[in-house]
Amino acid sequence: MFEIPGAGQPAPGAVPSAGSLGANTHASAPLAVRMRPRTIDELVGQQQLRAAGSPLRRLIEGDQSMSLLLWGPPGTGKTTIAAIVSQQTRRRFVEVSAVAAGVKEVRAAIDGARAELARGGQETVLFVDEVHRFTKAQQDALLPGVENRWVTLIAATTENPFFSVISPLLSRSLLLRLQSLTDDDVAEVIDQALEDERGLAGATALDEDARAHLVRLAGGDARRALTYLEAAAGAAASNGLATIDLATAETAVDQAAVRYDRQGDQHYDVISAFIKSIRGSDPDAALHYLARMIEAGEDPRFIARRLVVHASEDVGLADPTALQAAVAAAQAVQLIGMPEARINLAQATIHLAVAPKSNAVITAIDGAISDVRSGKIGQVPAHLRDAHYGGAKDLGHGKGYSYPHDEPYGVAEQQYLPDVLADASYYRPTALGAEAGVKERWERVRRIVRGG
Repeated sequence: MFEIPGAGQPAPGAVPSAGSLGANTHASAPLAVRMRPRTIDELVGQQQLRAAGSPLRRLIEGDQSMSLLLWGPPGTGKTTIAAIVSQQTRRRFVEVSAVAAGVKEVRAAIDGARAELARGGQETVLFVDEVHRFTKAQQDALLPGVENRWVTLIAATTENPFFSVISPLLSRSLLLRLQSLTDDDVAEVIDQALEDERGLAGATALDEDARAHLVRLAGGDARRALTYLEAAAGAAASNGLATIDLATAETAVDQAAVRYDRQGDQHYDVISAFIKSIRGSDPDAALHYLARMIEAGEDPRFIARRLVVHASEDVGLADPTALQAAVAAAQAVQLIGMPEARINLAQATIHLAVAPKSNAVITAIDGAISDVRSGKIGQVPAHLRDAHYGGAKDLGHGKGYSYPHDEPYGVAEQQYLPDVLADASYYRPTALGAEAGVKERWERVRRIVRGG
C-alpha cells in the first residue's frame, strides 16, 4: 500500500510510490515517471475523457466524489489519471497493488480513509491497479468504502471489467474506457520528453527514422515509448552522439526496425501477403507476416477482423470450426490484449492455414446479391407469405404451404424462391473437408425440394 508523502499520515510500513509522485519527482526517476502529466490538459490522447463537461473533467474541476473504473491497454494513462485526480483535487492518494495486497490491506486503506474523514482531514483517492487480479472477496472488501464514499475509488484494469469485476462494484463506479494512443499521440509524447525540462531538456536530438522506429515499437503505449527513448538517449550519450539515429535506437532497444507504415503500402502489402498465405495453406509464411505486423505495432484488432473475414471467405463450411476459432481469437484480443493475445492470433492463423478451403460461401452470397442488384427479385410466393394477421388468408397467404416437419424426411417439395429465380443455384458446395458431407446432403435435399 502506497501513499503520497505529505498527504495525511502514511500508513505503517507504507512507502512512496514512484508512479504516484507528481511535480516533486526526483531527477533520477525513470523518464516515464518524470514526464507523467500533472494536469488533465497535459494528458495526451483520450480526447473523449478530456472534453469539456466530460465525467472526468467534472470530477477534477468540480471536486466531486465519484468512483471510477478505468479500462484500457497498458500505457494509456490509467495511473496518470488517478494521480491527476488526487493532485488537482488535493486529496490524499493511496495506492494498493492487486498483485501484492490482500483483503487485510484493502480494509486497512479504507479504515485509514474513514479515520481521516472523521478527523476532518482530506478525502482519499484509493487507486487499485490491475483490479481484475483481485478475488471476489477482495473486491467485496472495497464496497463499503465506495458505497459510503469514504474513498474515491479509482480502479484500473486491462481486462474487460464485465468479466473480471464484480457487478456491485461495476454498478457503483463510472466506467471510462481508454483507447490505445495513436502514432501521432505517441510522437507528441516523445517530442515533449525531448524538450521538457523534466525530460531530456533539449540535450539530445532525434532523427526522423529513429523517431518513427520508437513510435512503431511503442504500439500505442506512452510509457513504453518513453522507456525506449530514455534507453536510446543513454546509448547516444555513451557514444558521444548529440543525435539519436536509427542505428543507435535499434541497438538501445535490441530490436531491428521493421519497415512498416500502418497508413501506407507496407500495411496493405503485408496484410495481403498474410491472407494469401493462409488461403494458400502455408502456415509458416502466414506466421512470418503475422510476426511482422505484431513487431511493427499493427493494431491486433485489425488482424483479428481479417481472420474472421477469411474464416468464412476462404474456409467456409469446409471447416465449420474455423469461424469459431477466428471469433475466439478476436474476443481474446479484446479480453487480454497484447502481448499475450499474439498466441491466440497465431493459433487462429495456423488453424485457418491448415484447414481445407472452400469459397462456396462468399460465391453464394455474392451471386445472390448480384441477382438482387440486377432486378431479379420477384414476388414472395403466396404460400410463403405471412398468414398470421386478420384477412391474410382471404388474400391467399399461406395457402398450400407444406410444413416440412410433417414430411417423412423433414423436407417438403415446394417452391421457396420467387418465380423469376425458380431455378437459381447460389450455393455450390465443394467436396473438400467437412463440406463434402454438406454437399452430399444438399444434393439429396435439393432433389426433394425442387422435385428433381
